[in-house]
Amino acid sequence: MKARYHDIRNSPGSSFRVTLFEDKEFPAAWHFHKEYELTYIIKSTGIRYVGNSMDSFENDDLVMVGANLPHCWKTIGEQTEDVECIIIQWHEDLLLNWLDKEEVQHIHKLLTRSQRGVKFNKPFAREIKRNLLQLVKARSFERLILFLQVLQKLALTNEFELLAGSSFSNSLSSKESERINIIYTYLKENHLDKITLSDIANEVSMSNDTFCRFFKKTFNTSFFSFLNEYKVSIASKMLIDTDLSVSEVGYKTGYNNLTFFHRQFQKHLGMSPSKYRKAYQRITV
Repeated sequence: MKARYHDIRNSPGSSFRVTLFEDKEFPAAWHFHKEYELTYIIKSTGIRYVGNSMDSFENDDLVMVGANLPHCWKTIGEQTEDVECIIIQWHEDLLLNWLDKEEVQHIHKLLTRSQRGVKFNKPFAREIKRNLLQLVKARSFERLILFLQVLQKLALTNEFELLAGSSFSNSLSSKESERINIIYTYLKENHLDKITLSDIANEVSMSNDTFCRFFKKTFNTSFFSFLNEYKVSIASKMLIDTDLSVSEVGYKTGYNNLTFFHRQFQKHLGMSPSKYRKAYQRITV
């Protein structure tokens, strides 16, 4: 499947869309749309893809993606609760006659930043949660005013990081988009097995060398570095959500060599699995 175009319809009585999404998992494959999007995760964990960025997500994940920037959220592993999140989507036309005005300059800059995807820090996300919940319940004029206030808060904070690399192009061809979606799906279904270069290259009907060049150009990293980052993201979730030993987590995420597992975890998260679990436990106490 290619990065699908999604047609977004506004909420009744509104010039933009606000949704409280609840389901077993996120149904959307890697996709894009002409609208900007703000997603706040109330309940769920998994892997988030924005452009060529991949990262784990959990409760209080707040991300804004720009128009036509491919993205998707995927649940991983055994889910103990349904997905619950707030999704706000709007077309640039909503602010078309405002963006050149002095009062909206910060929001204009926010929209520009969002073309690479913007992840807001958790403390800030928790602060703005109440405003987002109010947006879900509000109607018509009140909803529009609340939305503008939310955008201004997003625009003024420095508590964010950009996701997609500056070299990422959201103008990928349909064929390239299709290949990326196949890669994401294949990883989700086969990451516990030993994946060879030929395995993944065959999935997208490419030679090994051509696949390596394509992947490096698109993601600015090698496939196997990306694969290990994916496994480490799953391992970090298991260290938080389960009482499994570090060794058991390593084996359950597809690492038969525990020394290699420790080395990859250190490389991608900057600390050992044991220190990561202890650090998280200190935060939640």
